[in-house]
Amino acid sequence: MQSRGSNHRLSSMGNNRSRIPALLISMFATFASIYVVGRLWQDAENRVYLIKELDRITGQGQSAISVDDTLKIIACREQHKKLDALETELAAARQEGFVSKPLIEINGTYSRRRPLVVIGILTKFGRQKNRDAIRKAWMGSGSSLKKIEDGKGIIVRFVIGRSENRGDNLDADIARENRLTNDFIILDNHVETNDALPKKAKLFFAHAADKWDAEFYAKVNDDIYVNIDALGATLATHLDKPRVYMGCMKSGEVFSELNHKWYEPEWWKFGDKKSYFRHASGEMYVISRALAKFISINRSILRTYAHDDVSAGSWFIGLDVKHVDEAKFCCSSWSTGAICAGV
Repeated sequence: MQSRGSNHRLSSMGNNRSRIPALLISMFATFASIYVVGRLWQDAENRVYLIKELDRITGQGQSAISVDDTLKIIACREQHKKLDALETELAAARQEGFVSKPLIEINGTYSRRRPLVVIGILTKFGRQKNRDAIRKAWMGSGSSLKKIEDGKGIIVRFVIGRSENRGDNLDADIARENRLTNDFIILDNHVETNDALPKKAKLFFAHAADKWDAEFYAKVNDDIYVNIDALGATLATHLDKPRVYMGCMKSGEVFSELNHKWYEPEWWKFGDKKSYFRHASGEMYVISRALAKFISINRSILRTYAHDDVSAGSWFIGLDVKHVDEAKFCCSSWSTGAICAGV
């Protein structure tokens, strides 16, 4: 009796154990069916959406959609997203003042045309005769000035600040002259004084770099005549150099005597007090676009000394700059192929 009861219990337990895996399998199958049905329903919804999108785009009515069509629709949607993002960025750039330059067609392709050089002729009040002589000799005016800009890529402007008594007759005379010639850069935040030429040169480079995206920028005095063709030919040979500082290079003596014409108040900064570091003569010198941008960005912290040529040379110490000592920029004599000459 006892043996029979034990066998009966063991049999019941075995049957229960066999039913448990079957129950688990059934539950798993149910959940899997629900998952598959859900995915199929989601895929069906996506398929309906894609078909509608294809119908909307192609206008072909109730057409079947292939894998290729699906990929095209997805790619199209991605392109729309990118275009929307680009349009947003473009709107922001326009609001900040950045606008695209016109494109020029060359042999069926379009490319940006960057001016070769922007020349700033640093002038003063009461020097209209000098300016008129320059206009007649090499700069041009009106249509001839425009022809140099369009044909040679050379932009020339007189550079001047404001009177100490802002709005007086000196300012009015420049405004009147500029209305006739339209060839000035007027630095509103610069006051014209005898000892402010280094700051004026710095502001010119910063202003020109902000206004024109040129290959080079040149500073010239208003008693210098420039050979435009020779300048253009020379600069064209240096287009492959990213950071160029070009001119009639010199070192020059540092004068610590207070009454000397070329007195340097900070003479003690120049080592042995005998000579400056290497720099280009101030009658005319040229820097490349990267250096002009550097000046523009750092204008508030770049130090100026007593002379603009020394100041410019100091800004490039410590930078990876190619100093080009070009005899054609020595304006003291008009030799064959010279770029400039003093009068």
